[in-house]
Amino acid sequence: MKEILSGNEAIARGAFEAGVKVATAYPGTPSTEILENIINYKEIDASWAPNEKVALEVGIGASFGGARALVAMKHVGVNVAADPLFTLSYTGVNGGLVLVTADDPEMHSSQNEQDNRNYAKFVKVPMLEPSDSQECKDFTRLAFELSERFDTPVMLRTTTRISHSKSIVDLGEPVKGLPEPKLVRNAAKFVMLPSNARVRHPLVEERIKKLSESGSTLEINRAEIRSREIGIITSGVAYHYVREVLPDASTLKLGMVYPLPFALIRKFAANVKKLYVVEELDPFIEEQVRGAGIQVIGKDILPVCGELTPGILRTAFNMPKTEKIAIEKLPGRPPNMCPGCPHRGVFFALNQLKAYVTGDIGCYTLGFMPPLSAMDTCVCMGASIGNATGVAKVVSAEEKKKVVAVIGDSTFLHTGVNGLMDMIYNNSSATLLILDNSITAMTGRQDNPASGFTLMDQPSYQVDIPQLCRVLGAKSVRTIDPYDLEETRKALEEEMARPEPSVIVTNRPCVLVKRDGVFKKAPVLTIAQDVCTGCRACLKIGCPAIVWKPADGKKGTACIDMLLCTGCDVCRQLCKFGAIGRAK
Repeated sequence: MKEILSGNEAIARGAFEAGVKVATAYPGTPSTEILENIINYKEIDASWAPNEKVALEVGIGASFGGARALVAMKHVGVNVAADPLFTLSYTGVNGGLVLVTADDPEMHSSQNEQDNRNYAKFVKVPMLEPSDSQECKDFTRLAFELSERFDTPVMLRTTTRISHSKSIVDLGEPVKGLPEPKLVRNAAKFVMLPSNARVRHPLVEERIKKLSESGSTLEINRAEIRSREIGIITSGVAYHYVREVLPDASTLKLGMVYPLPFALIRKFAANVKKLYVVEELDPFIEEQVRGAGIQVIGKDILPVCGELTPGILRTAFNMPKTEKIAIEKLPGRPPNMCPGCPHRGVFFALNQLKAYVTGDIGCYTLGFMPPLSAMDTCVCMGASIGNATGVAKVVSAEEKKKVVAVIGDSTFLHTGVNGLMDMIYNNSSATLLILDNSITAMTGRQDNPASGFTLMDQPSYQVDIPQLCRVLGAKSVRTIDPYDLEETRKALEEEMARPEPSVIVTNRPCVLVKRDGVFKKAPVLTIAQDVCTGCRACLKIGCPAIVWKPADGKKGTACIDMLLCTGCDVCRQLCKFGAIGRAK
């Protein structure tokens, strides 16, 4: 049976066919759809974790219990999960464990462009890299076999193109005869005290040698000999670009990118006159091949930043350019908050108050964009609170009053709680603003511990964020309606003036929450054209539902697209002339 699947859908299918019992993740583009598709396989216990570290620790526990477990996250999520990952390399596994890292070359939806192949080398675990959806499914199955055969976690690396592009996949049947999970005591293997860890480290080094030797006979590492003038070592989606641009070149397609199969590489290099490495981002393969004493060309002609494309390859190899298809230039469409987004009024108020805003990762990062222009820093998940504490430690008493950390509900539970604990413990004078929109919005509206539902859509305990802040020691915690601009501004002014930590929590849901009844659309608004003076005050919130209508010889007027308007009422509060009201 064949189906057309995205890479993420194929990984989910591969997990099912491999007999996975437990799958955990924290949502993050481009990895999110893996877990969202795994829930279609009822044999797998799938769940969102509060963060990637917890997700991996749950997967490790399932592996220790004898079950196969899959853990998925985007590339920066591995930074959060790195602590248990490094020690897991020493303990090894019981049931197979696969960690999917979805990298994001070109940073389509990420704050950096790190190449997570480096993690495999750093952690000393094998990494597989599929180049299409069929390989996503097949490599997932193989990863579990390698995990148990070599007693190691296995990393599976995808990129945005592989995660989201679709191709034909041959489906298979689930494996049979896997051992039933059960408690097995083996403290010498799983308790990483120094005395035990010292015994395990040499085993890790020996494992990498065996994997490298085995890699030279693995079918996923294959030499395709064509012209002997040029040989290209490549992997992942870059393989397809090489085949398109240089169809006559010999290729060594690596399915396992760490450890490298050096015996196979040397044999391939001996069969071609000139050897190249074509890879995205870091010279990961290139440096290792050169370190093995093999002459190779790579980043001498290829970029170290951004995605590769066939066009970039054509230029690098001086190939004839293909004719460009004429395409009409489309108008620019900068990222923007949705119409009715509860974050919009908050950032308008922060801008008006000239707050110094330490931001975080989420939809509210768009508060940086004009016309709101109210974000000064953004580093990583949860960093906003620690950043605010640090800034407040060093600036003057007057400037301390301007420092506000902004974070979302899911991000606060991800890695913000410890930041608030530190802020309170060390008596920072910064203000924390938690934008609780009842969902993990930016990655596709996934549930989290504060939404009251699990990945499987089962009702669960709903974390009370204001109460949690009080338990952590915050003396001033207030909840506000972010659609009320006056209330929002007043609350910010009062809390920013406090000489001690304070917390403001907004209480409006995301307008795109999937669950019925959470978001209630209000009657839409309209602008009386005969009253509008063209002052443009309503445009200062950057709502996509408000459109400017130029007029010949006049200022022009604003109008509201009733199909986009959610009736949030923020724009009406900005109009001093009473031109905005509810549509009849």
